[in-house]
Amino acid sequence: MSELRGNVALVTGAGSGIGRAIALAFARQGARLGICDINEAGAAATVSQIEEIGAEAIAVSMDVADEAAVERGTEAVAARFGRIDTMVSNAGIQIVHPIEEFPYAEFRRMIDIHLGGAFLLTKACVRHMYPQRSGSLIYMGSVHSHRASPLKSAYVAAKHGILGLSRTMAIEGAKHNVRSNVICPGFVRTPLVDKQIPEQAEKLGISEADVIAKVMLKDTVDAEFTTPEDVADTAVFLAGFRSNAFTGQSITVSHGWHMG
Repeated sequence: MSELRGNVALVTGAGSGIGRAIALAFARQGARLGICDINEAGAAATVSQIEEIGAEAIAVSMDVADEAAVERGTEAVAARFGRIDTMVSNAGIQIVHPIEEFPYAEFRRMIDIHLGGAFLLTKACVRHMYPQRSGSLIYMGSVHSHRASPLKSAYVAAKHGILGLSRTMAIEGAKHNVRSNVICPGFVRTPLVDKQIPEQAEKLGISEADVIAKVMLKDTVDAEFTTPEDVADTAVFLAGFRSNAFTGQSITVSHGWHMG
């Protein structure tokens, strides 16, 4: 029997990309899913794919930067399935500028979605996890949780902040048997990354091919992109781990881009 059989997981940003891959991997392991996304059509499409493999899921419209929307969405998942066992805080965007040109409103938007969204979702989910004395909090960090890159002051700041939030939750959650960990992928070829390639080419004055070879993949061991499935496999491991022995950690999935 799968170790995720009956597990109720709430995944944000699950209407596409890494979030969808995680949701499908959980579904294949027998989990029941709350598919949360600001893109309602994308969330519905993910639900359809999950139902095709015989698992249960509901689509939830959620802007993770809106506290009321996060609260409503979390309660909808709990009402449908009776509990919440796993939180995957994955929703995110990317905006790149050199700092002298970075509009403060866009910086705030990045922080509100990545870090603020993780905070709000955690707050909503632990209200269900603490009374049942179990749960797994999984945050989507990045290699940029550990390393910096030009043009990404907001993203790097937010992803570093997620490490701090997760580590705090490992301590606060321990007495409730709730674990907290961060997945830190390298570059994954999603629409979010595809959008960055021409943007960085323009900002850095290099070709798109050089952005891929000399910026995104230059420090990997094999010049390969991380895949959504690589990240999803890691999330399945974290959700199914059976004790507090594994908490407060960050797992880097990056073809060796960041080691340590």
